[in-house]
Amino acid sequence: MSFQQVSPPIEQDEQPFACEAPNDMAQSESWVSNIKYLIVGVLFGIVFVKAEIISWFRIQEMFRLQSFHMYGVIGSAVVVGMISVFLIKKFNIKTLSGETVQFHPKKFQRGQIYGGLIFGLGWAITGACPGPLFAQIGSGYMAVIVTLLSAVAGTWAYGYFRDKLPN
Repeated sequence: MSFQQVSPPIEQDEQPFACEAPNDMAQSESWVSNIKYLIVGVLFGIVFVKAEIISWFRIQEMFRLQSFHMYGVIGSAVVVGMISVFLIKKFNIKTLSGETVQFHPKKFQRGQIYGGLIFGLGWAITGACPGPLFAQIGSGYMAVIVTLLSAVAGTWAYGYFRDKLPN
C-alpha cells in the first residue's frame, strides 16, 4: 500500500518558497565535476586563515572600530564584486560550461533590515559569519561548532516562521 500526497494546483506565477535568485544553470553537473568547487573552497579557506579573516580578535577590532583590516577586506570584496558584475554584463561573459550569466532584479523588503541587524549582532557576539565558520572549524577551533549549529537552527527557524514574518 502506498500513499501519495496530493497538493492543490499551483498557479503559473505562484511557486511556494521560490528562490528570489534562482540557479538558471541548464546543464546539471555530476558529483565528480563538483570537486573543482571543493578545491576552490579549500583554497579560499586557506586564504581566510592566512589573511586573519577568521580571527575572532580581528572581527572584534572591526566592531569596536579599532582597526581598518576587516573593513579593507570587505570593501575590497565589494569593489571586486562590482567590477566583476560590470564586466560580465558589458562583455556578456559566459560560464565555464558556455551558459549565459543572468542577473535577476531584487526588490527591497524591510525584513532585510531586521535580518541584517540580527546577522550583525550574531557576527559581533560569536566572531564568526557563515563564510569563515568552516575555515575556523578546519583550523581546529571546535567551539565554533556551537555557532554553526546555532546558524543552522536560525536558518530552520526562519524557514518555519517565514510566512508569519514581516516582508
